[in-house]
Amino acid sequence: MQIKDKKFVLWVLVFLFLINILAWLVVYDFNKLLFLEVIFFDIGQGDAIFIKTPKRHQILIDGGPSSAILEKLGKELPFWDRTIDLIILTHPEYDHLVGLIEVVKRYKIENILWTGVRKETAEFKEWQRLIEEERMKEDAQIKIAKNGLRINLLIYEIDRKEGYLEILFPLESLEGGEFKNTNNTSIITKLVFGENSFLFSGDAYKEIERRLIEGEVDLDSDVLKVGHHGSKTSTSEEFLKEILPEIAVISVGKENAYGHPHQEVLEILSKYGIRILRTDIDGDIKFISDGRTLKIKK
Repeated sequence: MQIKDKKFVLWVLVFLFLINILAWLVVYDFNKLLFLEVIFFDIGQGDAIFIKTPKRHQILIDGGPSSAILEKLGKELPFWDRTIDLIILTHPEYDHLVGLIEVVKRYKIENILWTGVRKETAEFKEWQRLIEEERMKEDAQIKIAKNGLRINLLIYEIDRKEGYLEILFPLESLEGGEFKNTNNTSIITKLVFGENSFLFSGDAYKEIERRLIEGEVDLDSDVLKVGHHGSKTSTSEEFLKEILPEIAVISVGKENAYGHPHQEVLEILSKYGIRILRTDIDGDIKFISDGRTLKIKK
């Protein structure tokens, strides 16, 4: 066989191999269309929650305190996918914001949801610059969060599963405001997919939890993202009684100077028989839902 013939055969084999890999990826991706995935990334002392819906929507809530989020996303997204449908900044604190800045720089973002709350820090000024760039280029739709906003992204028509992401807090627009404690401006959201639900509570303190209870907001959820990394400032007993979660997830760093999670919070969760998962112990925590049952993959 001549050299040209050998090269031709080699290229055919390479082509067939690549087609085979692509076919397996398509089959694998198709199987995932039936499920919702919610991943709590082990991102250190901060929050980063990634949601993949049956309709192929990709949502990132917060980005953690560093560029480590890029590696996490790289493992969850195929190499050709550089688009995120929605990012949510719950509040402009360092441990939620810095990673999102890196994501905006490297991914095409379709929608950005945040409170518009201002903070005089270097990372916030960079965030504000990027937001303005996105607005000027009209690349991303910028939205301000407030109670009652419902994002219908998750409806899966075959099994008629209802799904949505609903903003529970803030109760009104906070755009342009400056606050001594931005933790209490956190966006609190509830994700519903069929019979399963998640409550993402940001870093809100007990006083905000009380406002939600008094407002008769539907808090009942299967999974609670524990507020403020397990600090005793959050997760009151009254709040837990309203949620009645089966599982509580604490996003917390292995080494932190705050003593998170606080023993008081761990004890109250245990008192109600709630299963506790922690990113500092369990690493990345992935929930897979078919709209009826929840499976956990760590």
